[in-house]
Amino acid sequence: MVAEESVSTAAQTAHIRSFVRRQGRLSNAQQRYHETMMATIGVPYVAAPLDLDALFGRTAPRILEIGFGMGETSAAIAARHPENDYLGIEVHTPGVGSLCKLVAELGLHNQRIVQHDAVEVLRDMLAPATLSGVHIFFPDPWPKSRHHKRRLLQPPFVALLASRLQAGGYLHCATDWEDYAQQMLAVLAAEKSLENTASGYAPRPDHRPQTRFEQRGLRLGHGVWDLVFRRRPDSFQSEDDRQDQLA
Repeated sequence: MVAEESVSTAAQTAHIRSFVRRQGRLSNAQQRYHETMMATIGVPYVAAPLDLDALFGRTAPRILEIGFGMGETSAAIAARHPENDYLGIEVHTPGVGSLCKLVAELGLHNQRIVQHDAVEVLRDMLAPATLSGVHIFFPDPWPKSRHHKRRLLQPPFVALLASRLQAGGYLHCATDWEDYAQQMLAVLAAEKSLENTASGYAPRPDHRPQTRFEQRGLRLGHGVWDLVFRRRPDSFQSEDDRQDQLA
């Protein structure tokens, strides 16, 4: 546990945000559902660990999604897998309002939302080894070279993500930018507590439905790259050993 806490402490240093807050157009429906549903399924940011059993009212596998966009994929996955609980993080109000609308329309009981910076939520609100999985689908690629430092998948963040996974818990990322896929693969492969479930990129797992945007891109010949890594069960022991050596 000392090793896990050290990852969290290291992540408390100032981080470069991977997003820019945009005003965006908020439809009347998105605003209405945001106002009504967030009182029920919204989770305010607090710098203290969440009691996930209390939050969802049960004990179940917990999947975190970072940057769910307009929420179509999130709602579809939650509807297909009622046995799991899903915690989504998104900063943009139109997207949050959109997912709130879908949750209400589909009658989902296993979706909660945090509208806040994902780094701070992971660092402050999620205890080590609490997640069964993490989804990061099509994060902002920041395509210009001078902006690559803003990409979400950087070594310190991956280490923090890995520390929140249970033994065997998975991290599933997807992107339609090839150079970002290459960076993701390199960064994930370098994290010693994770292991790749494929020899390189993975086939799209069944739990990730294709979006209309993705289907259109594939018809136009655009590529999509999935990466699925898992938390090594032996990484807990190796981290404890390393801390003992440092003590």
